[in-house]
Amino acid sequence: MFNKYNVIVVGAGHAGCEAAAAAANLGSSVLLITMNMGVIAQMSCNPAIGGVAKGQIVREIDAMGGYTGVIADKSTLQFRMLNLSKGPAMWSPRSQNDRMRFAEEWRLQLESLPNLDIWQDTVKEVIVEQGRAKGVITSLGIHIESDAVVLTNGTFLNGIIHIGDKKFGGGRTGEKAATGLTEQLVSLGFESGRMKTGTPPRVDGRSLNYALMEEQWGDEPKGRFSYTDVQMPTEQRCCWITYTNDKVHEMLKTGFEKSPMFTGRIKGLGPRYCPSIEDKINRFAERERHQIFVEPEGFQTVEIYVNGFSTSLPEDVQQKALRLIPGFENAKMYRPGYAIEYDFFPPMQLDLTLETLKVKHLFFAGQINGTTGYEEAAAQGFVAGINAHQRINDLHELIMKRSESYIGVLIDDLVTKGTEEPYRMFTSRAEHRLLLRQDNADIRLTPIAHKLGLVGDDRLNKVNDKINNSDAIVNYLRQQSVTPDVINPSLVTLNSSAINQKTKLFNILSRPQLNIYDLANADTAFKDYLSSFDNETIEQAEIKVKYDSYFEKEMDIVNKMKKMEDKEINPDFDYDSLTSLSIEARQKLLKVKPRTLGQASRISGVSPADISVLMVHMN
Repeated sequence: MFNKYNVIVVGAGHAGCEAAAAAANLGSSVLLITMNMGVIAQMSCNPAIGGVAKGQIVREIDAMGGYTGVIADKSTLQFRMLNLSKGPAMWSPRSQNDRMRFAEEWRLQLESLPNLDIWQDTVKEVIVEQGRAKGVITSLGIHIESDAVVLTNGTFLNGIIHIGDKKFGGGRTGEKAATGLTEQLVSLGFESGRMKTGTPPRVDGRSLNYALMEEQWGDEPKGRFSYTDVQMPTEQRCCWITYTNDKVHEMLKTGFEKSPMFTGRIKGLGPRYCPSIEDKINRFAERERHQIFVEPEGFQTVEIYVNGFSTSLPEDVQQKALRLIPGFENAKMYRPGYAIEYDFFPPMQLDLTLETLKVKHLFFAGQINGTTGYEEAAAQGFVAGINAHQRINDLHELIMKRSESYIGVLIDDLVTKGTEEPYRMFTSRAEHRLLLRQDNADIRLTPIAHKLGLVGDDRLNKVNDKINNSDAIVNYLRQQSVTPDVINPSLVTLNSSAINQKTKLFNILSRPQLNIYDLANADTAFKDYLSSFDNETIEQAEIKVKYDSYFEKEMDIVNKMKKMEDKEINPDFDYDSLTSLSIEARQKLLKVKPRTLGQASRISGVSPADISVLMVHMN
């Protein structure tokens, strides 16, 4: 029935879709296996893409030829750039999306790829011969051969859904769990664990009183994720903000005795930074209220996502508590919130390519690695799909560095440090975040994607034009001066000190009180000069001017670390022979098998003294 495929991808969530598309675009024949073709790229929880640090990841995926940013733009209900009051390292794009359109666009994108086939079935087993993945066996008993397998199983591995004191098997509401695969992987020597996540109830938007809520509109003009010219919806939809109160909290507490979180029925750890509403009122008892974001699920539907009200309390308690929130007095619930427990595999069992250490040509990506979030999953899937293709064709593997991308930080954290709770990306995790901004993802990563063959010459030329044009603006600012009579009125208005002699435009723009458009409005010649450049190039030039000295210092740090990051360690290095290493260091180094000295230095339990010992024996 099936010919042999180069790559089989198991699971069609955000990780699976990016993995399948990346491998197919590189030239591999790909089979994407999903339990339900009707929910490909389902936004299981929040119908939104991006956010703090997550938005940077989406732009990085797009810069390298992935599709998450493209699909997000095509289905955008509302777009906002978060943290604009802070420095550019913190600016994070986020879009509210039409859930149904997002999934539809992903399916259409996948179906447009000539090297990609889709099959609806459940994978029960990975075929492993002589320590290498050779294909899969499905629930229909079909053996499908391949050169590599990428597992992106999401929350489906032995998934159990909890609502109050009820529990039942499922990978998502209305969908069955996947069984058998965990047990097989454990029999092969893999270590598994349990994690938990959850989702809030969905309500009928027609039953809400929006007059009692705060409006939250998107940016105008509307931003975008993709560096390509994607056709976006022209209209934006409003979101709203409301708050819980003491009455809501008291009502929620009446369900605590049936809460699976508090009765011990849930064993897996949940996401620390996205707690359930019952967890919030239990842990932060001093808080009088908690923010609730009221978010539409699509342009046409009236379904509303109640962001901030994730819960697994009994459904009747959920309904009663919801109706005590301002604006929700007559709320009709479509479906209750729930918690879900599922199997994951601690990611220290992976190489930086996301290939497993125990079975060659087998890759893990997404929540199977202990992460949470569409964006983290998509990034892992993208990298796993690329490396599956590269591996089977004996091509150079893609290892993203911490100093060049958030994706590199994500994978290095997982593989080097592991995680005992659902991992979520934050800007604080990236030590070089000033260099890893959302505005320069194309400059950092498109050249890498071009070498791989994922993007064409046109996109690389566009990036080079952006670099050259922004440099041209910076050079203009360095060379041209402005007189006091031209600039001082604007400086006074902006509460910035007046000048008493001709001053370079570069020095004026370096001031925090004014932006490049303030300067252009004051200096007609500069305004005329800028008119030939697009907004993205102008923004890039302004950031270069304002943070020039900081970038230099950051690059000095990166360059100093480069020697350690480039110092490779033989994968067969005999750590047990180095008795001067601490016992913990030997155990951790043998488990992780770090690629480089830099990676070894980030392993928990490996001290600077241990690194010094390694350096001596590696020279």
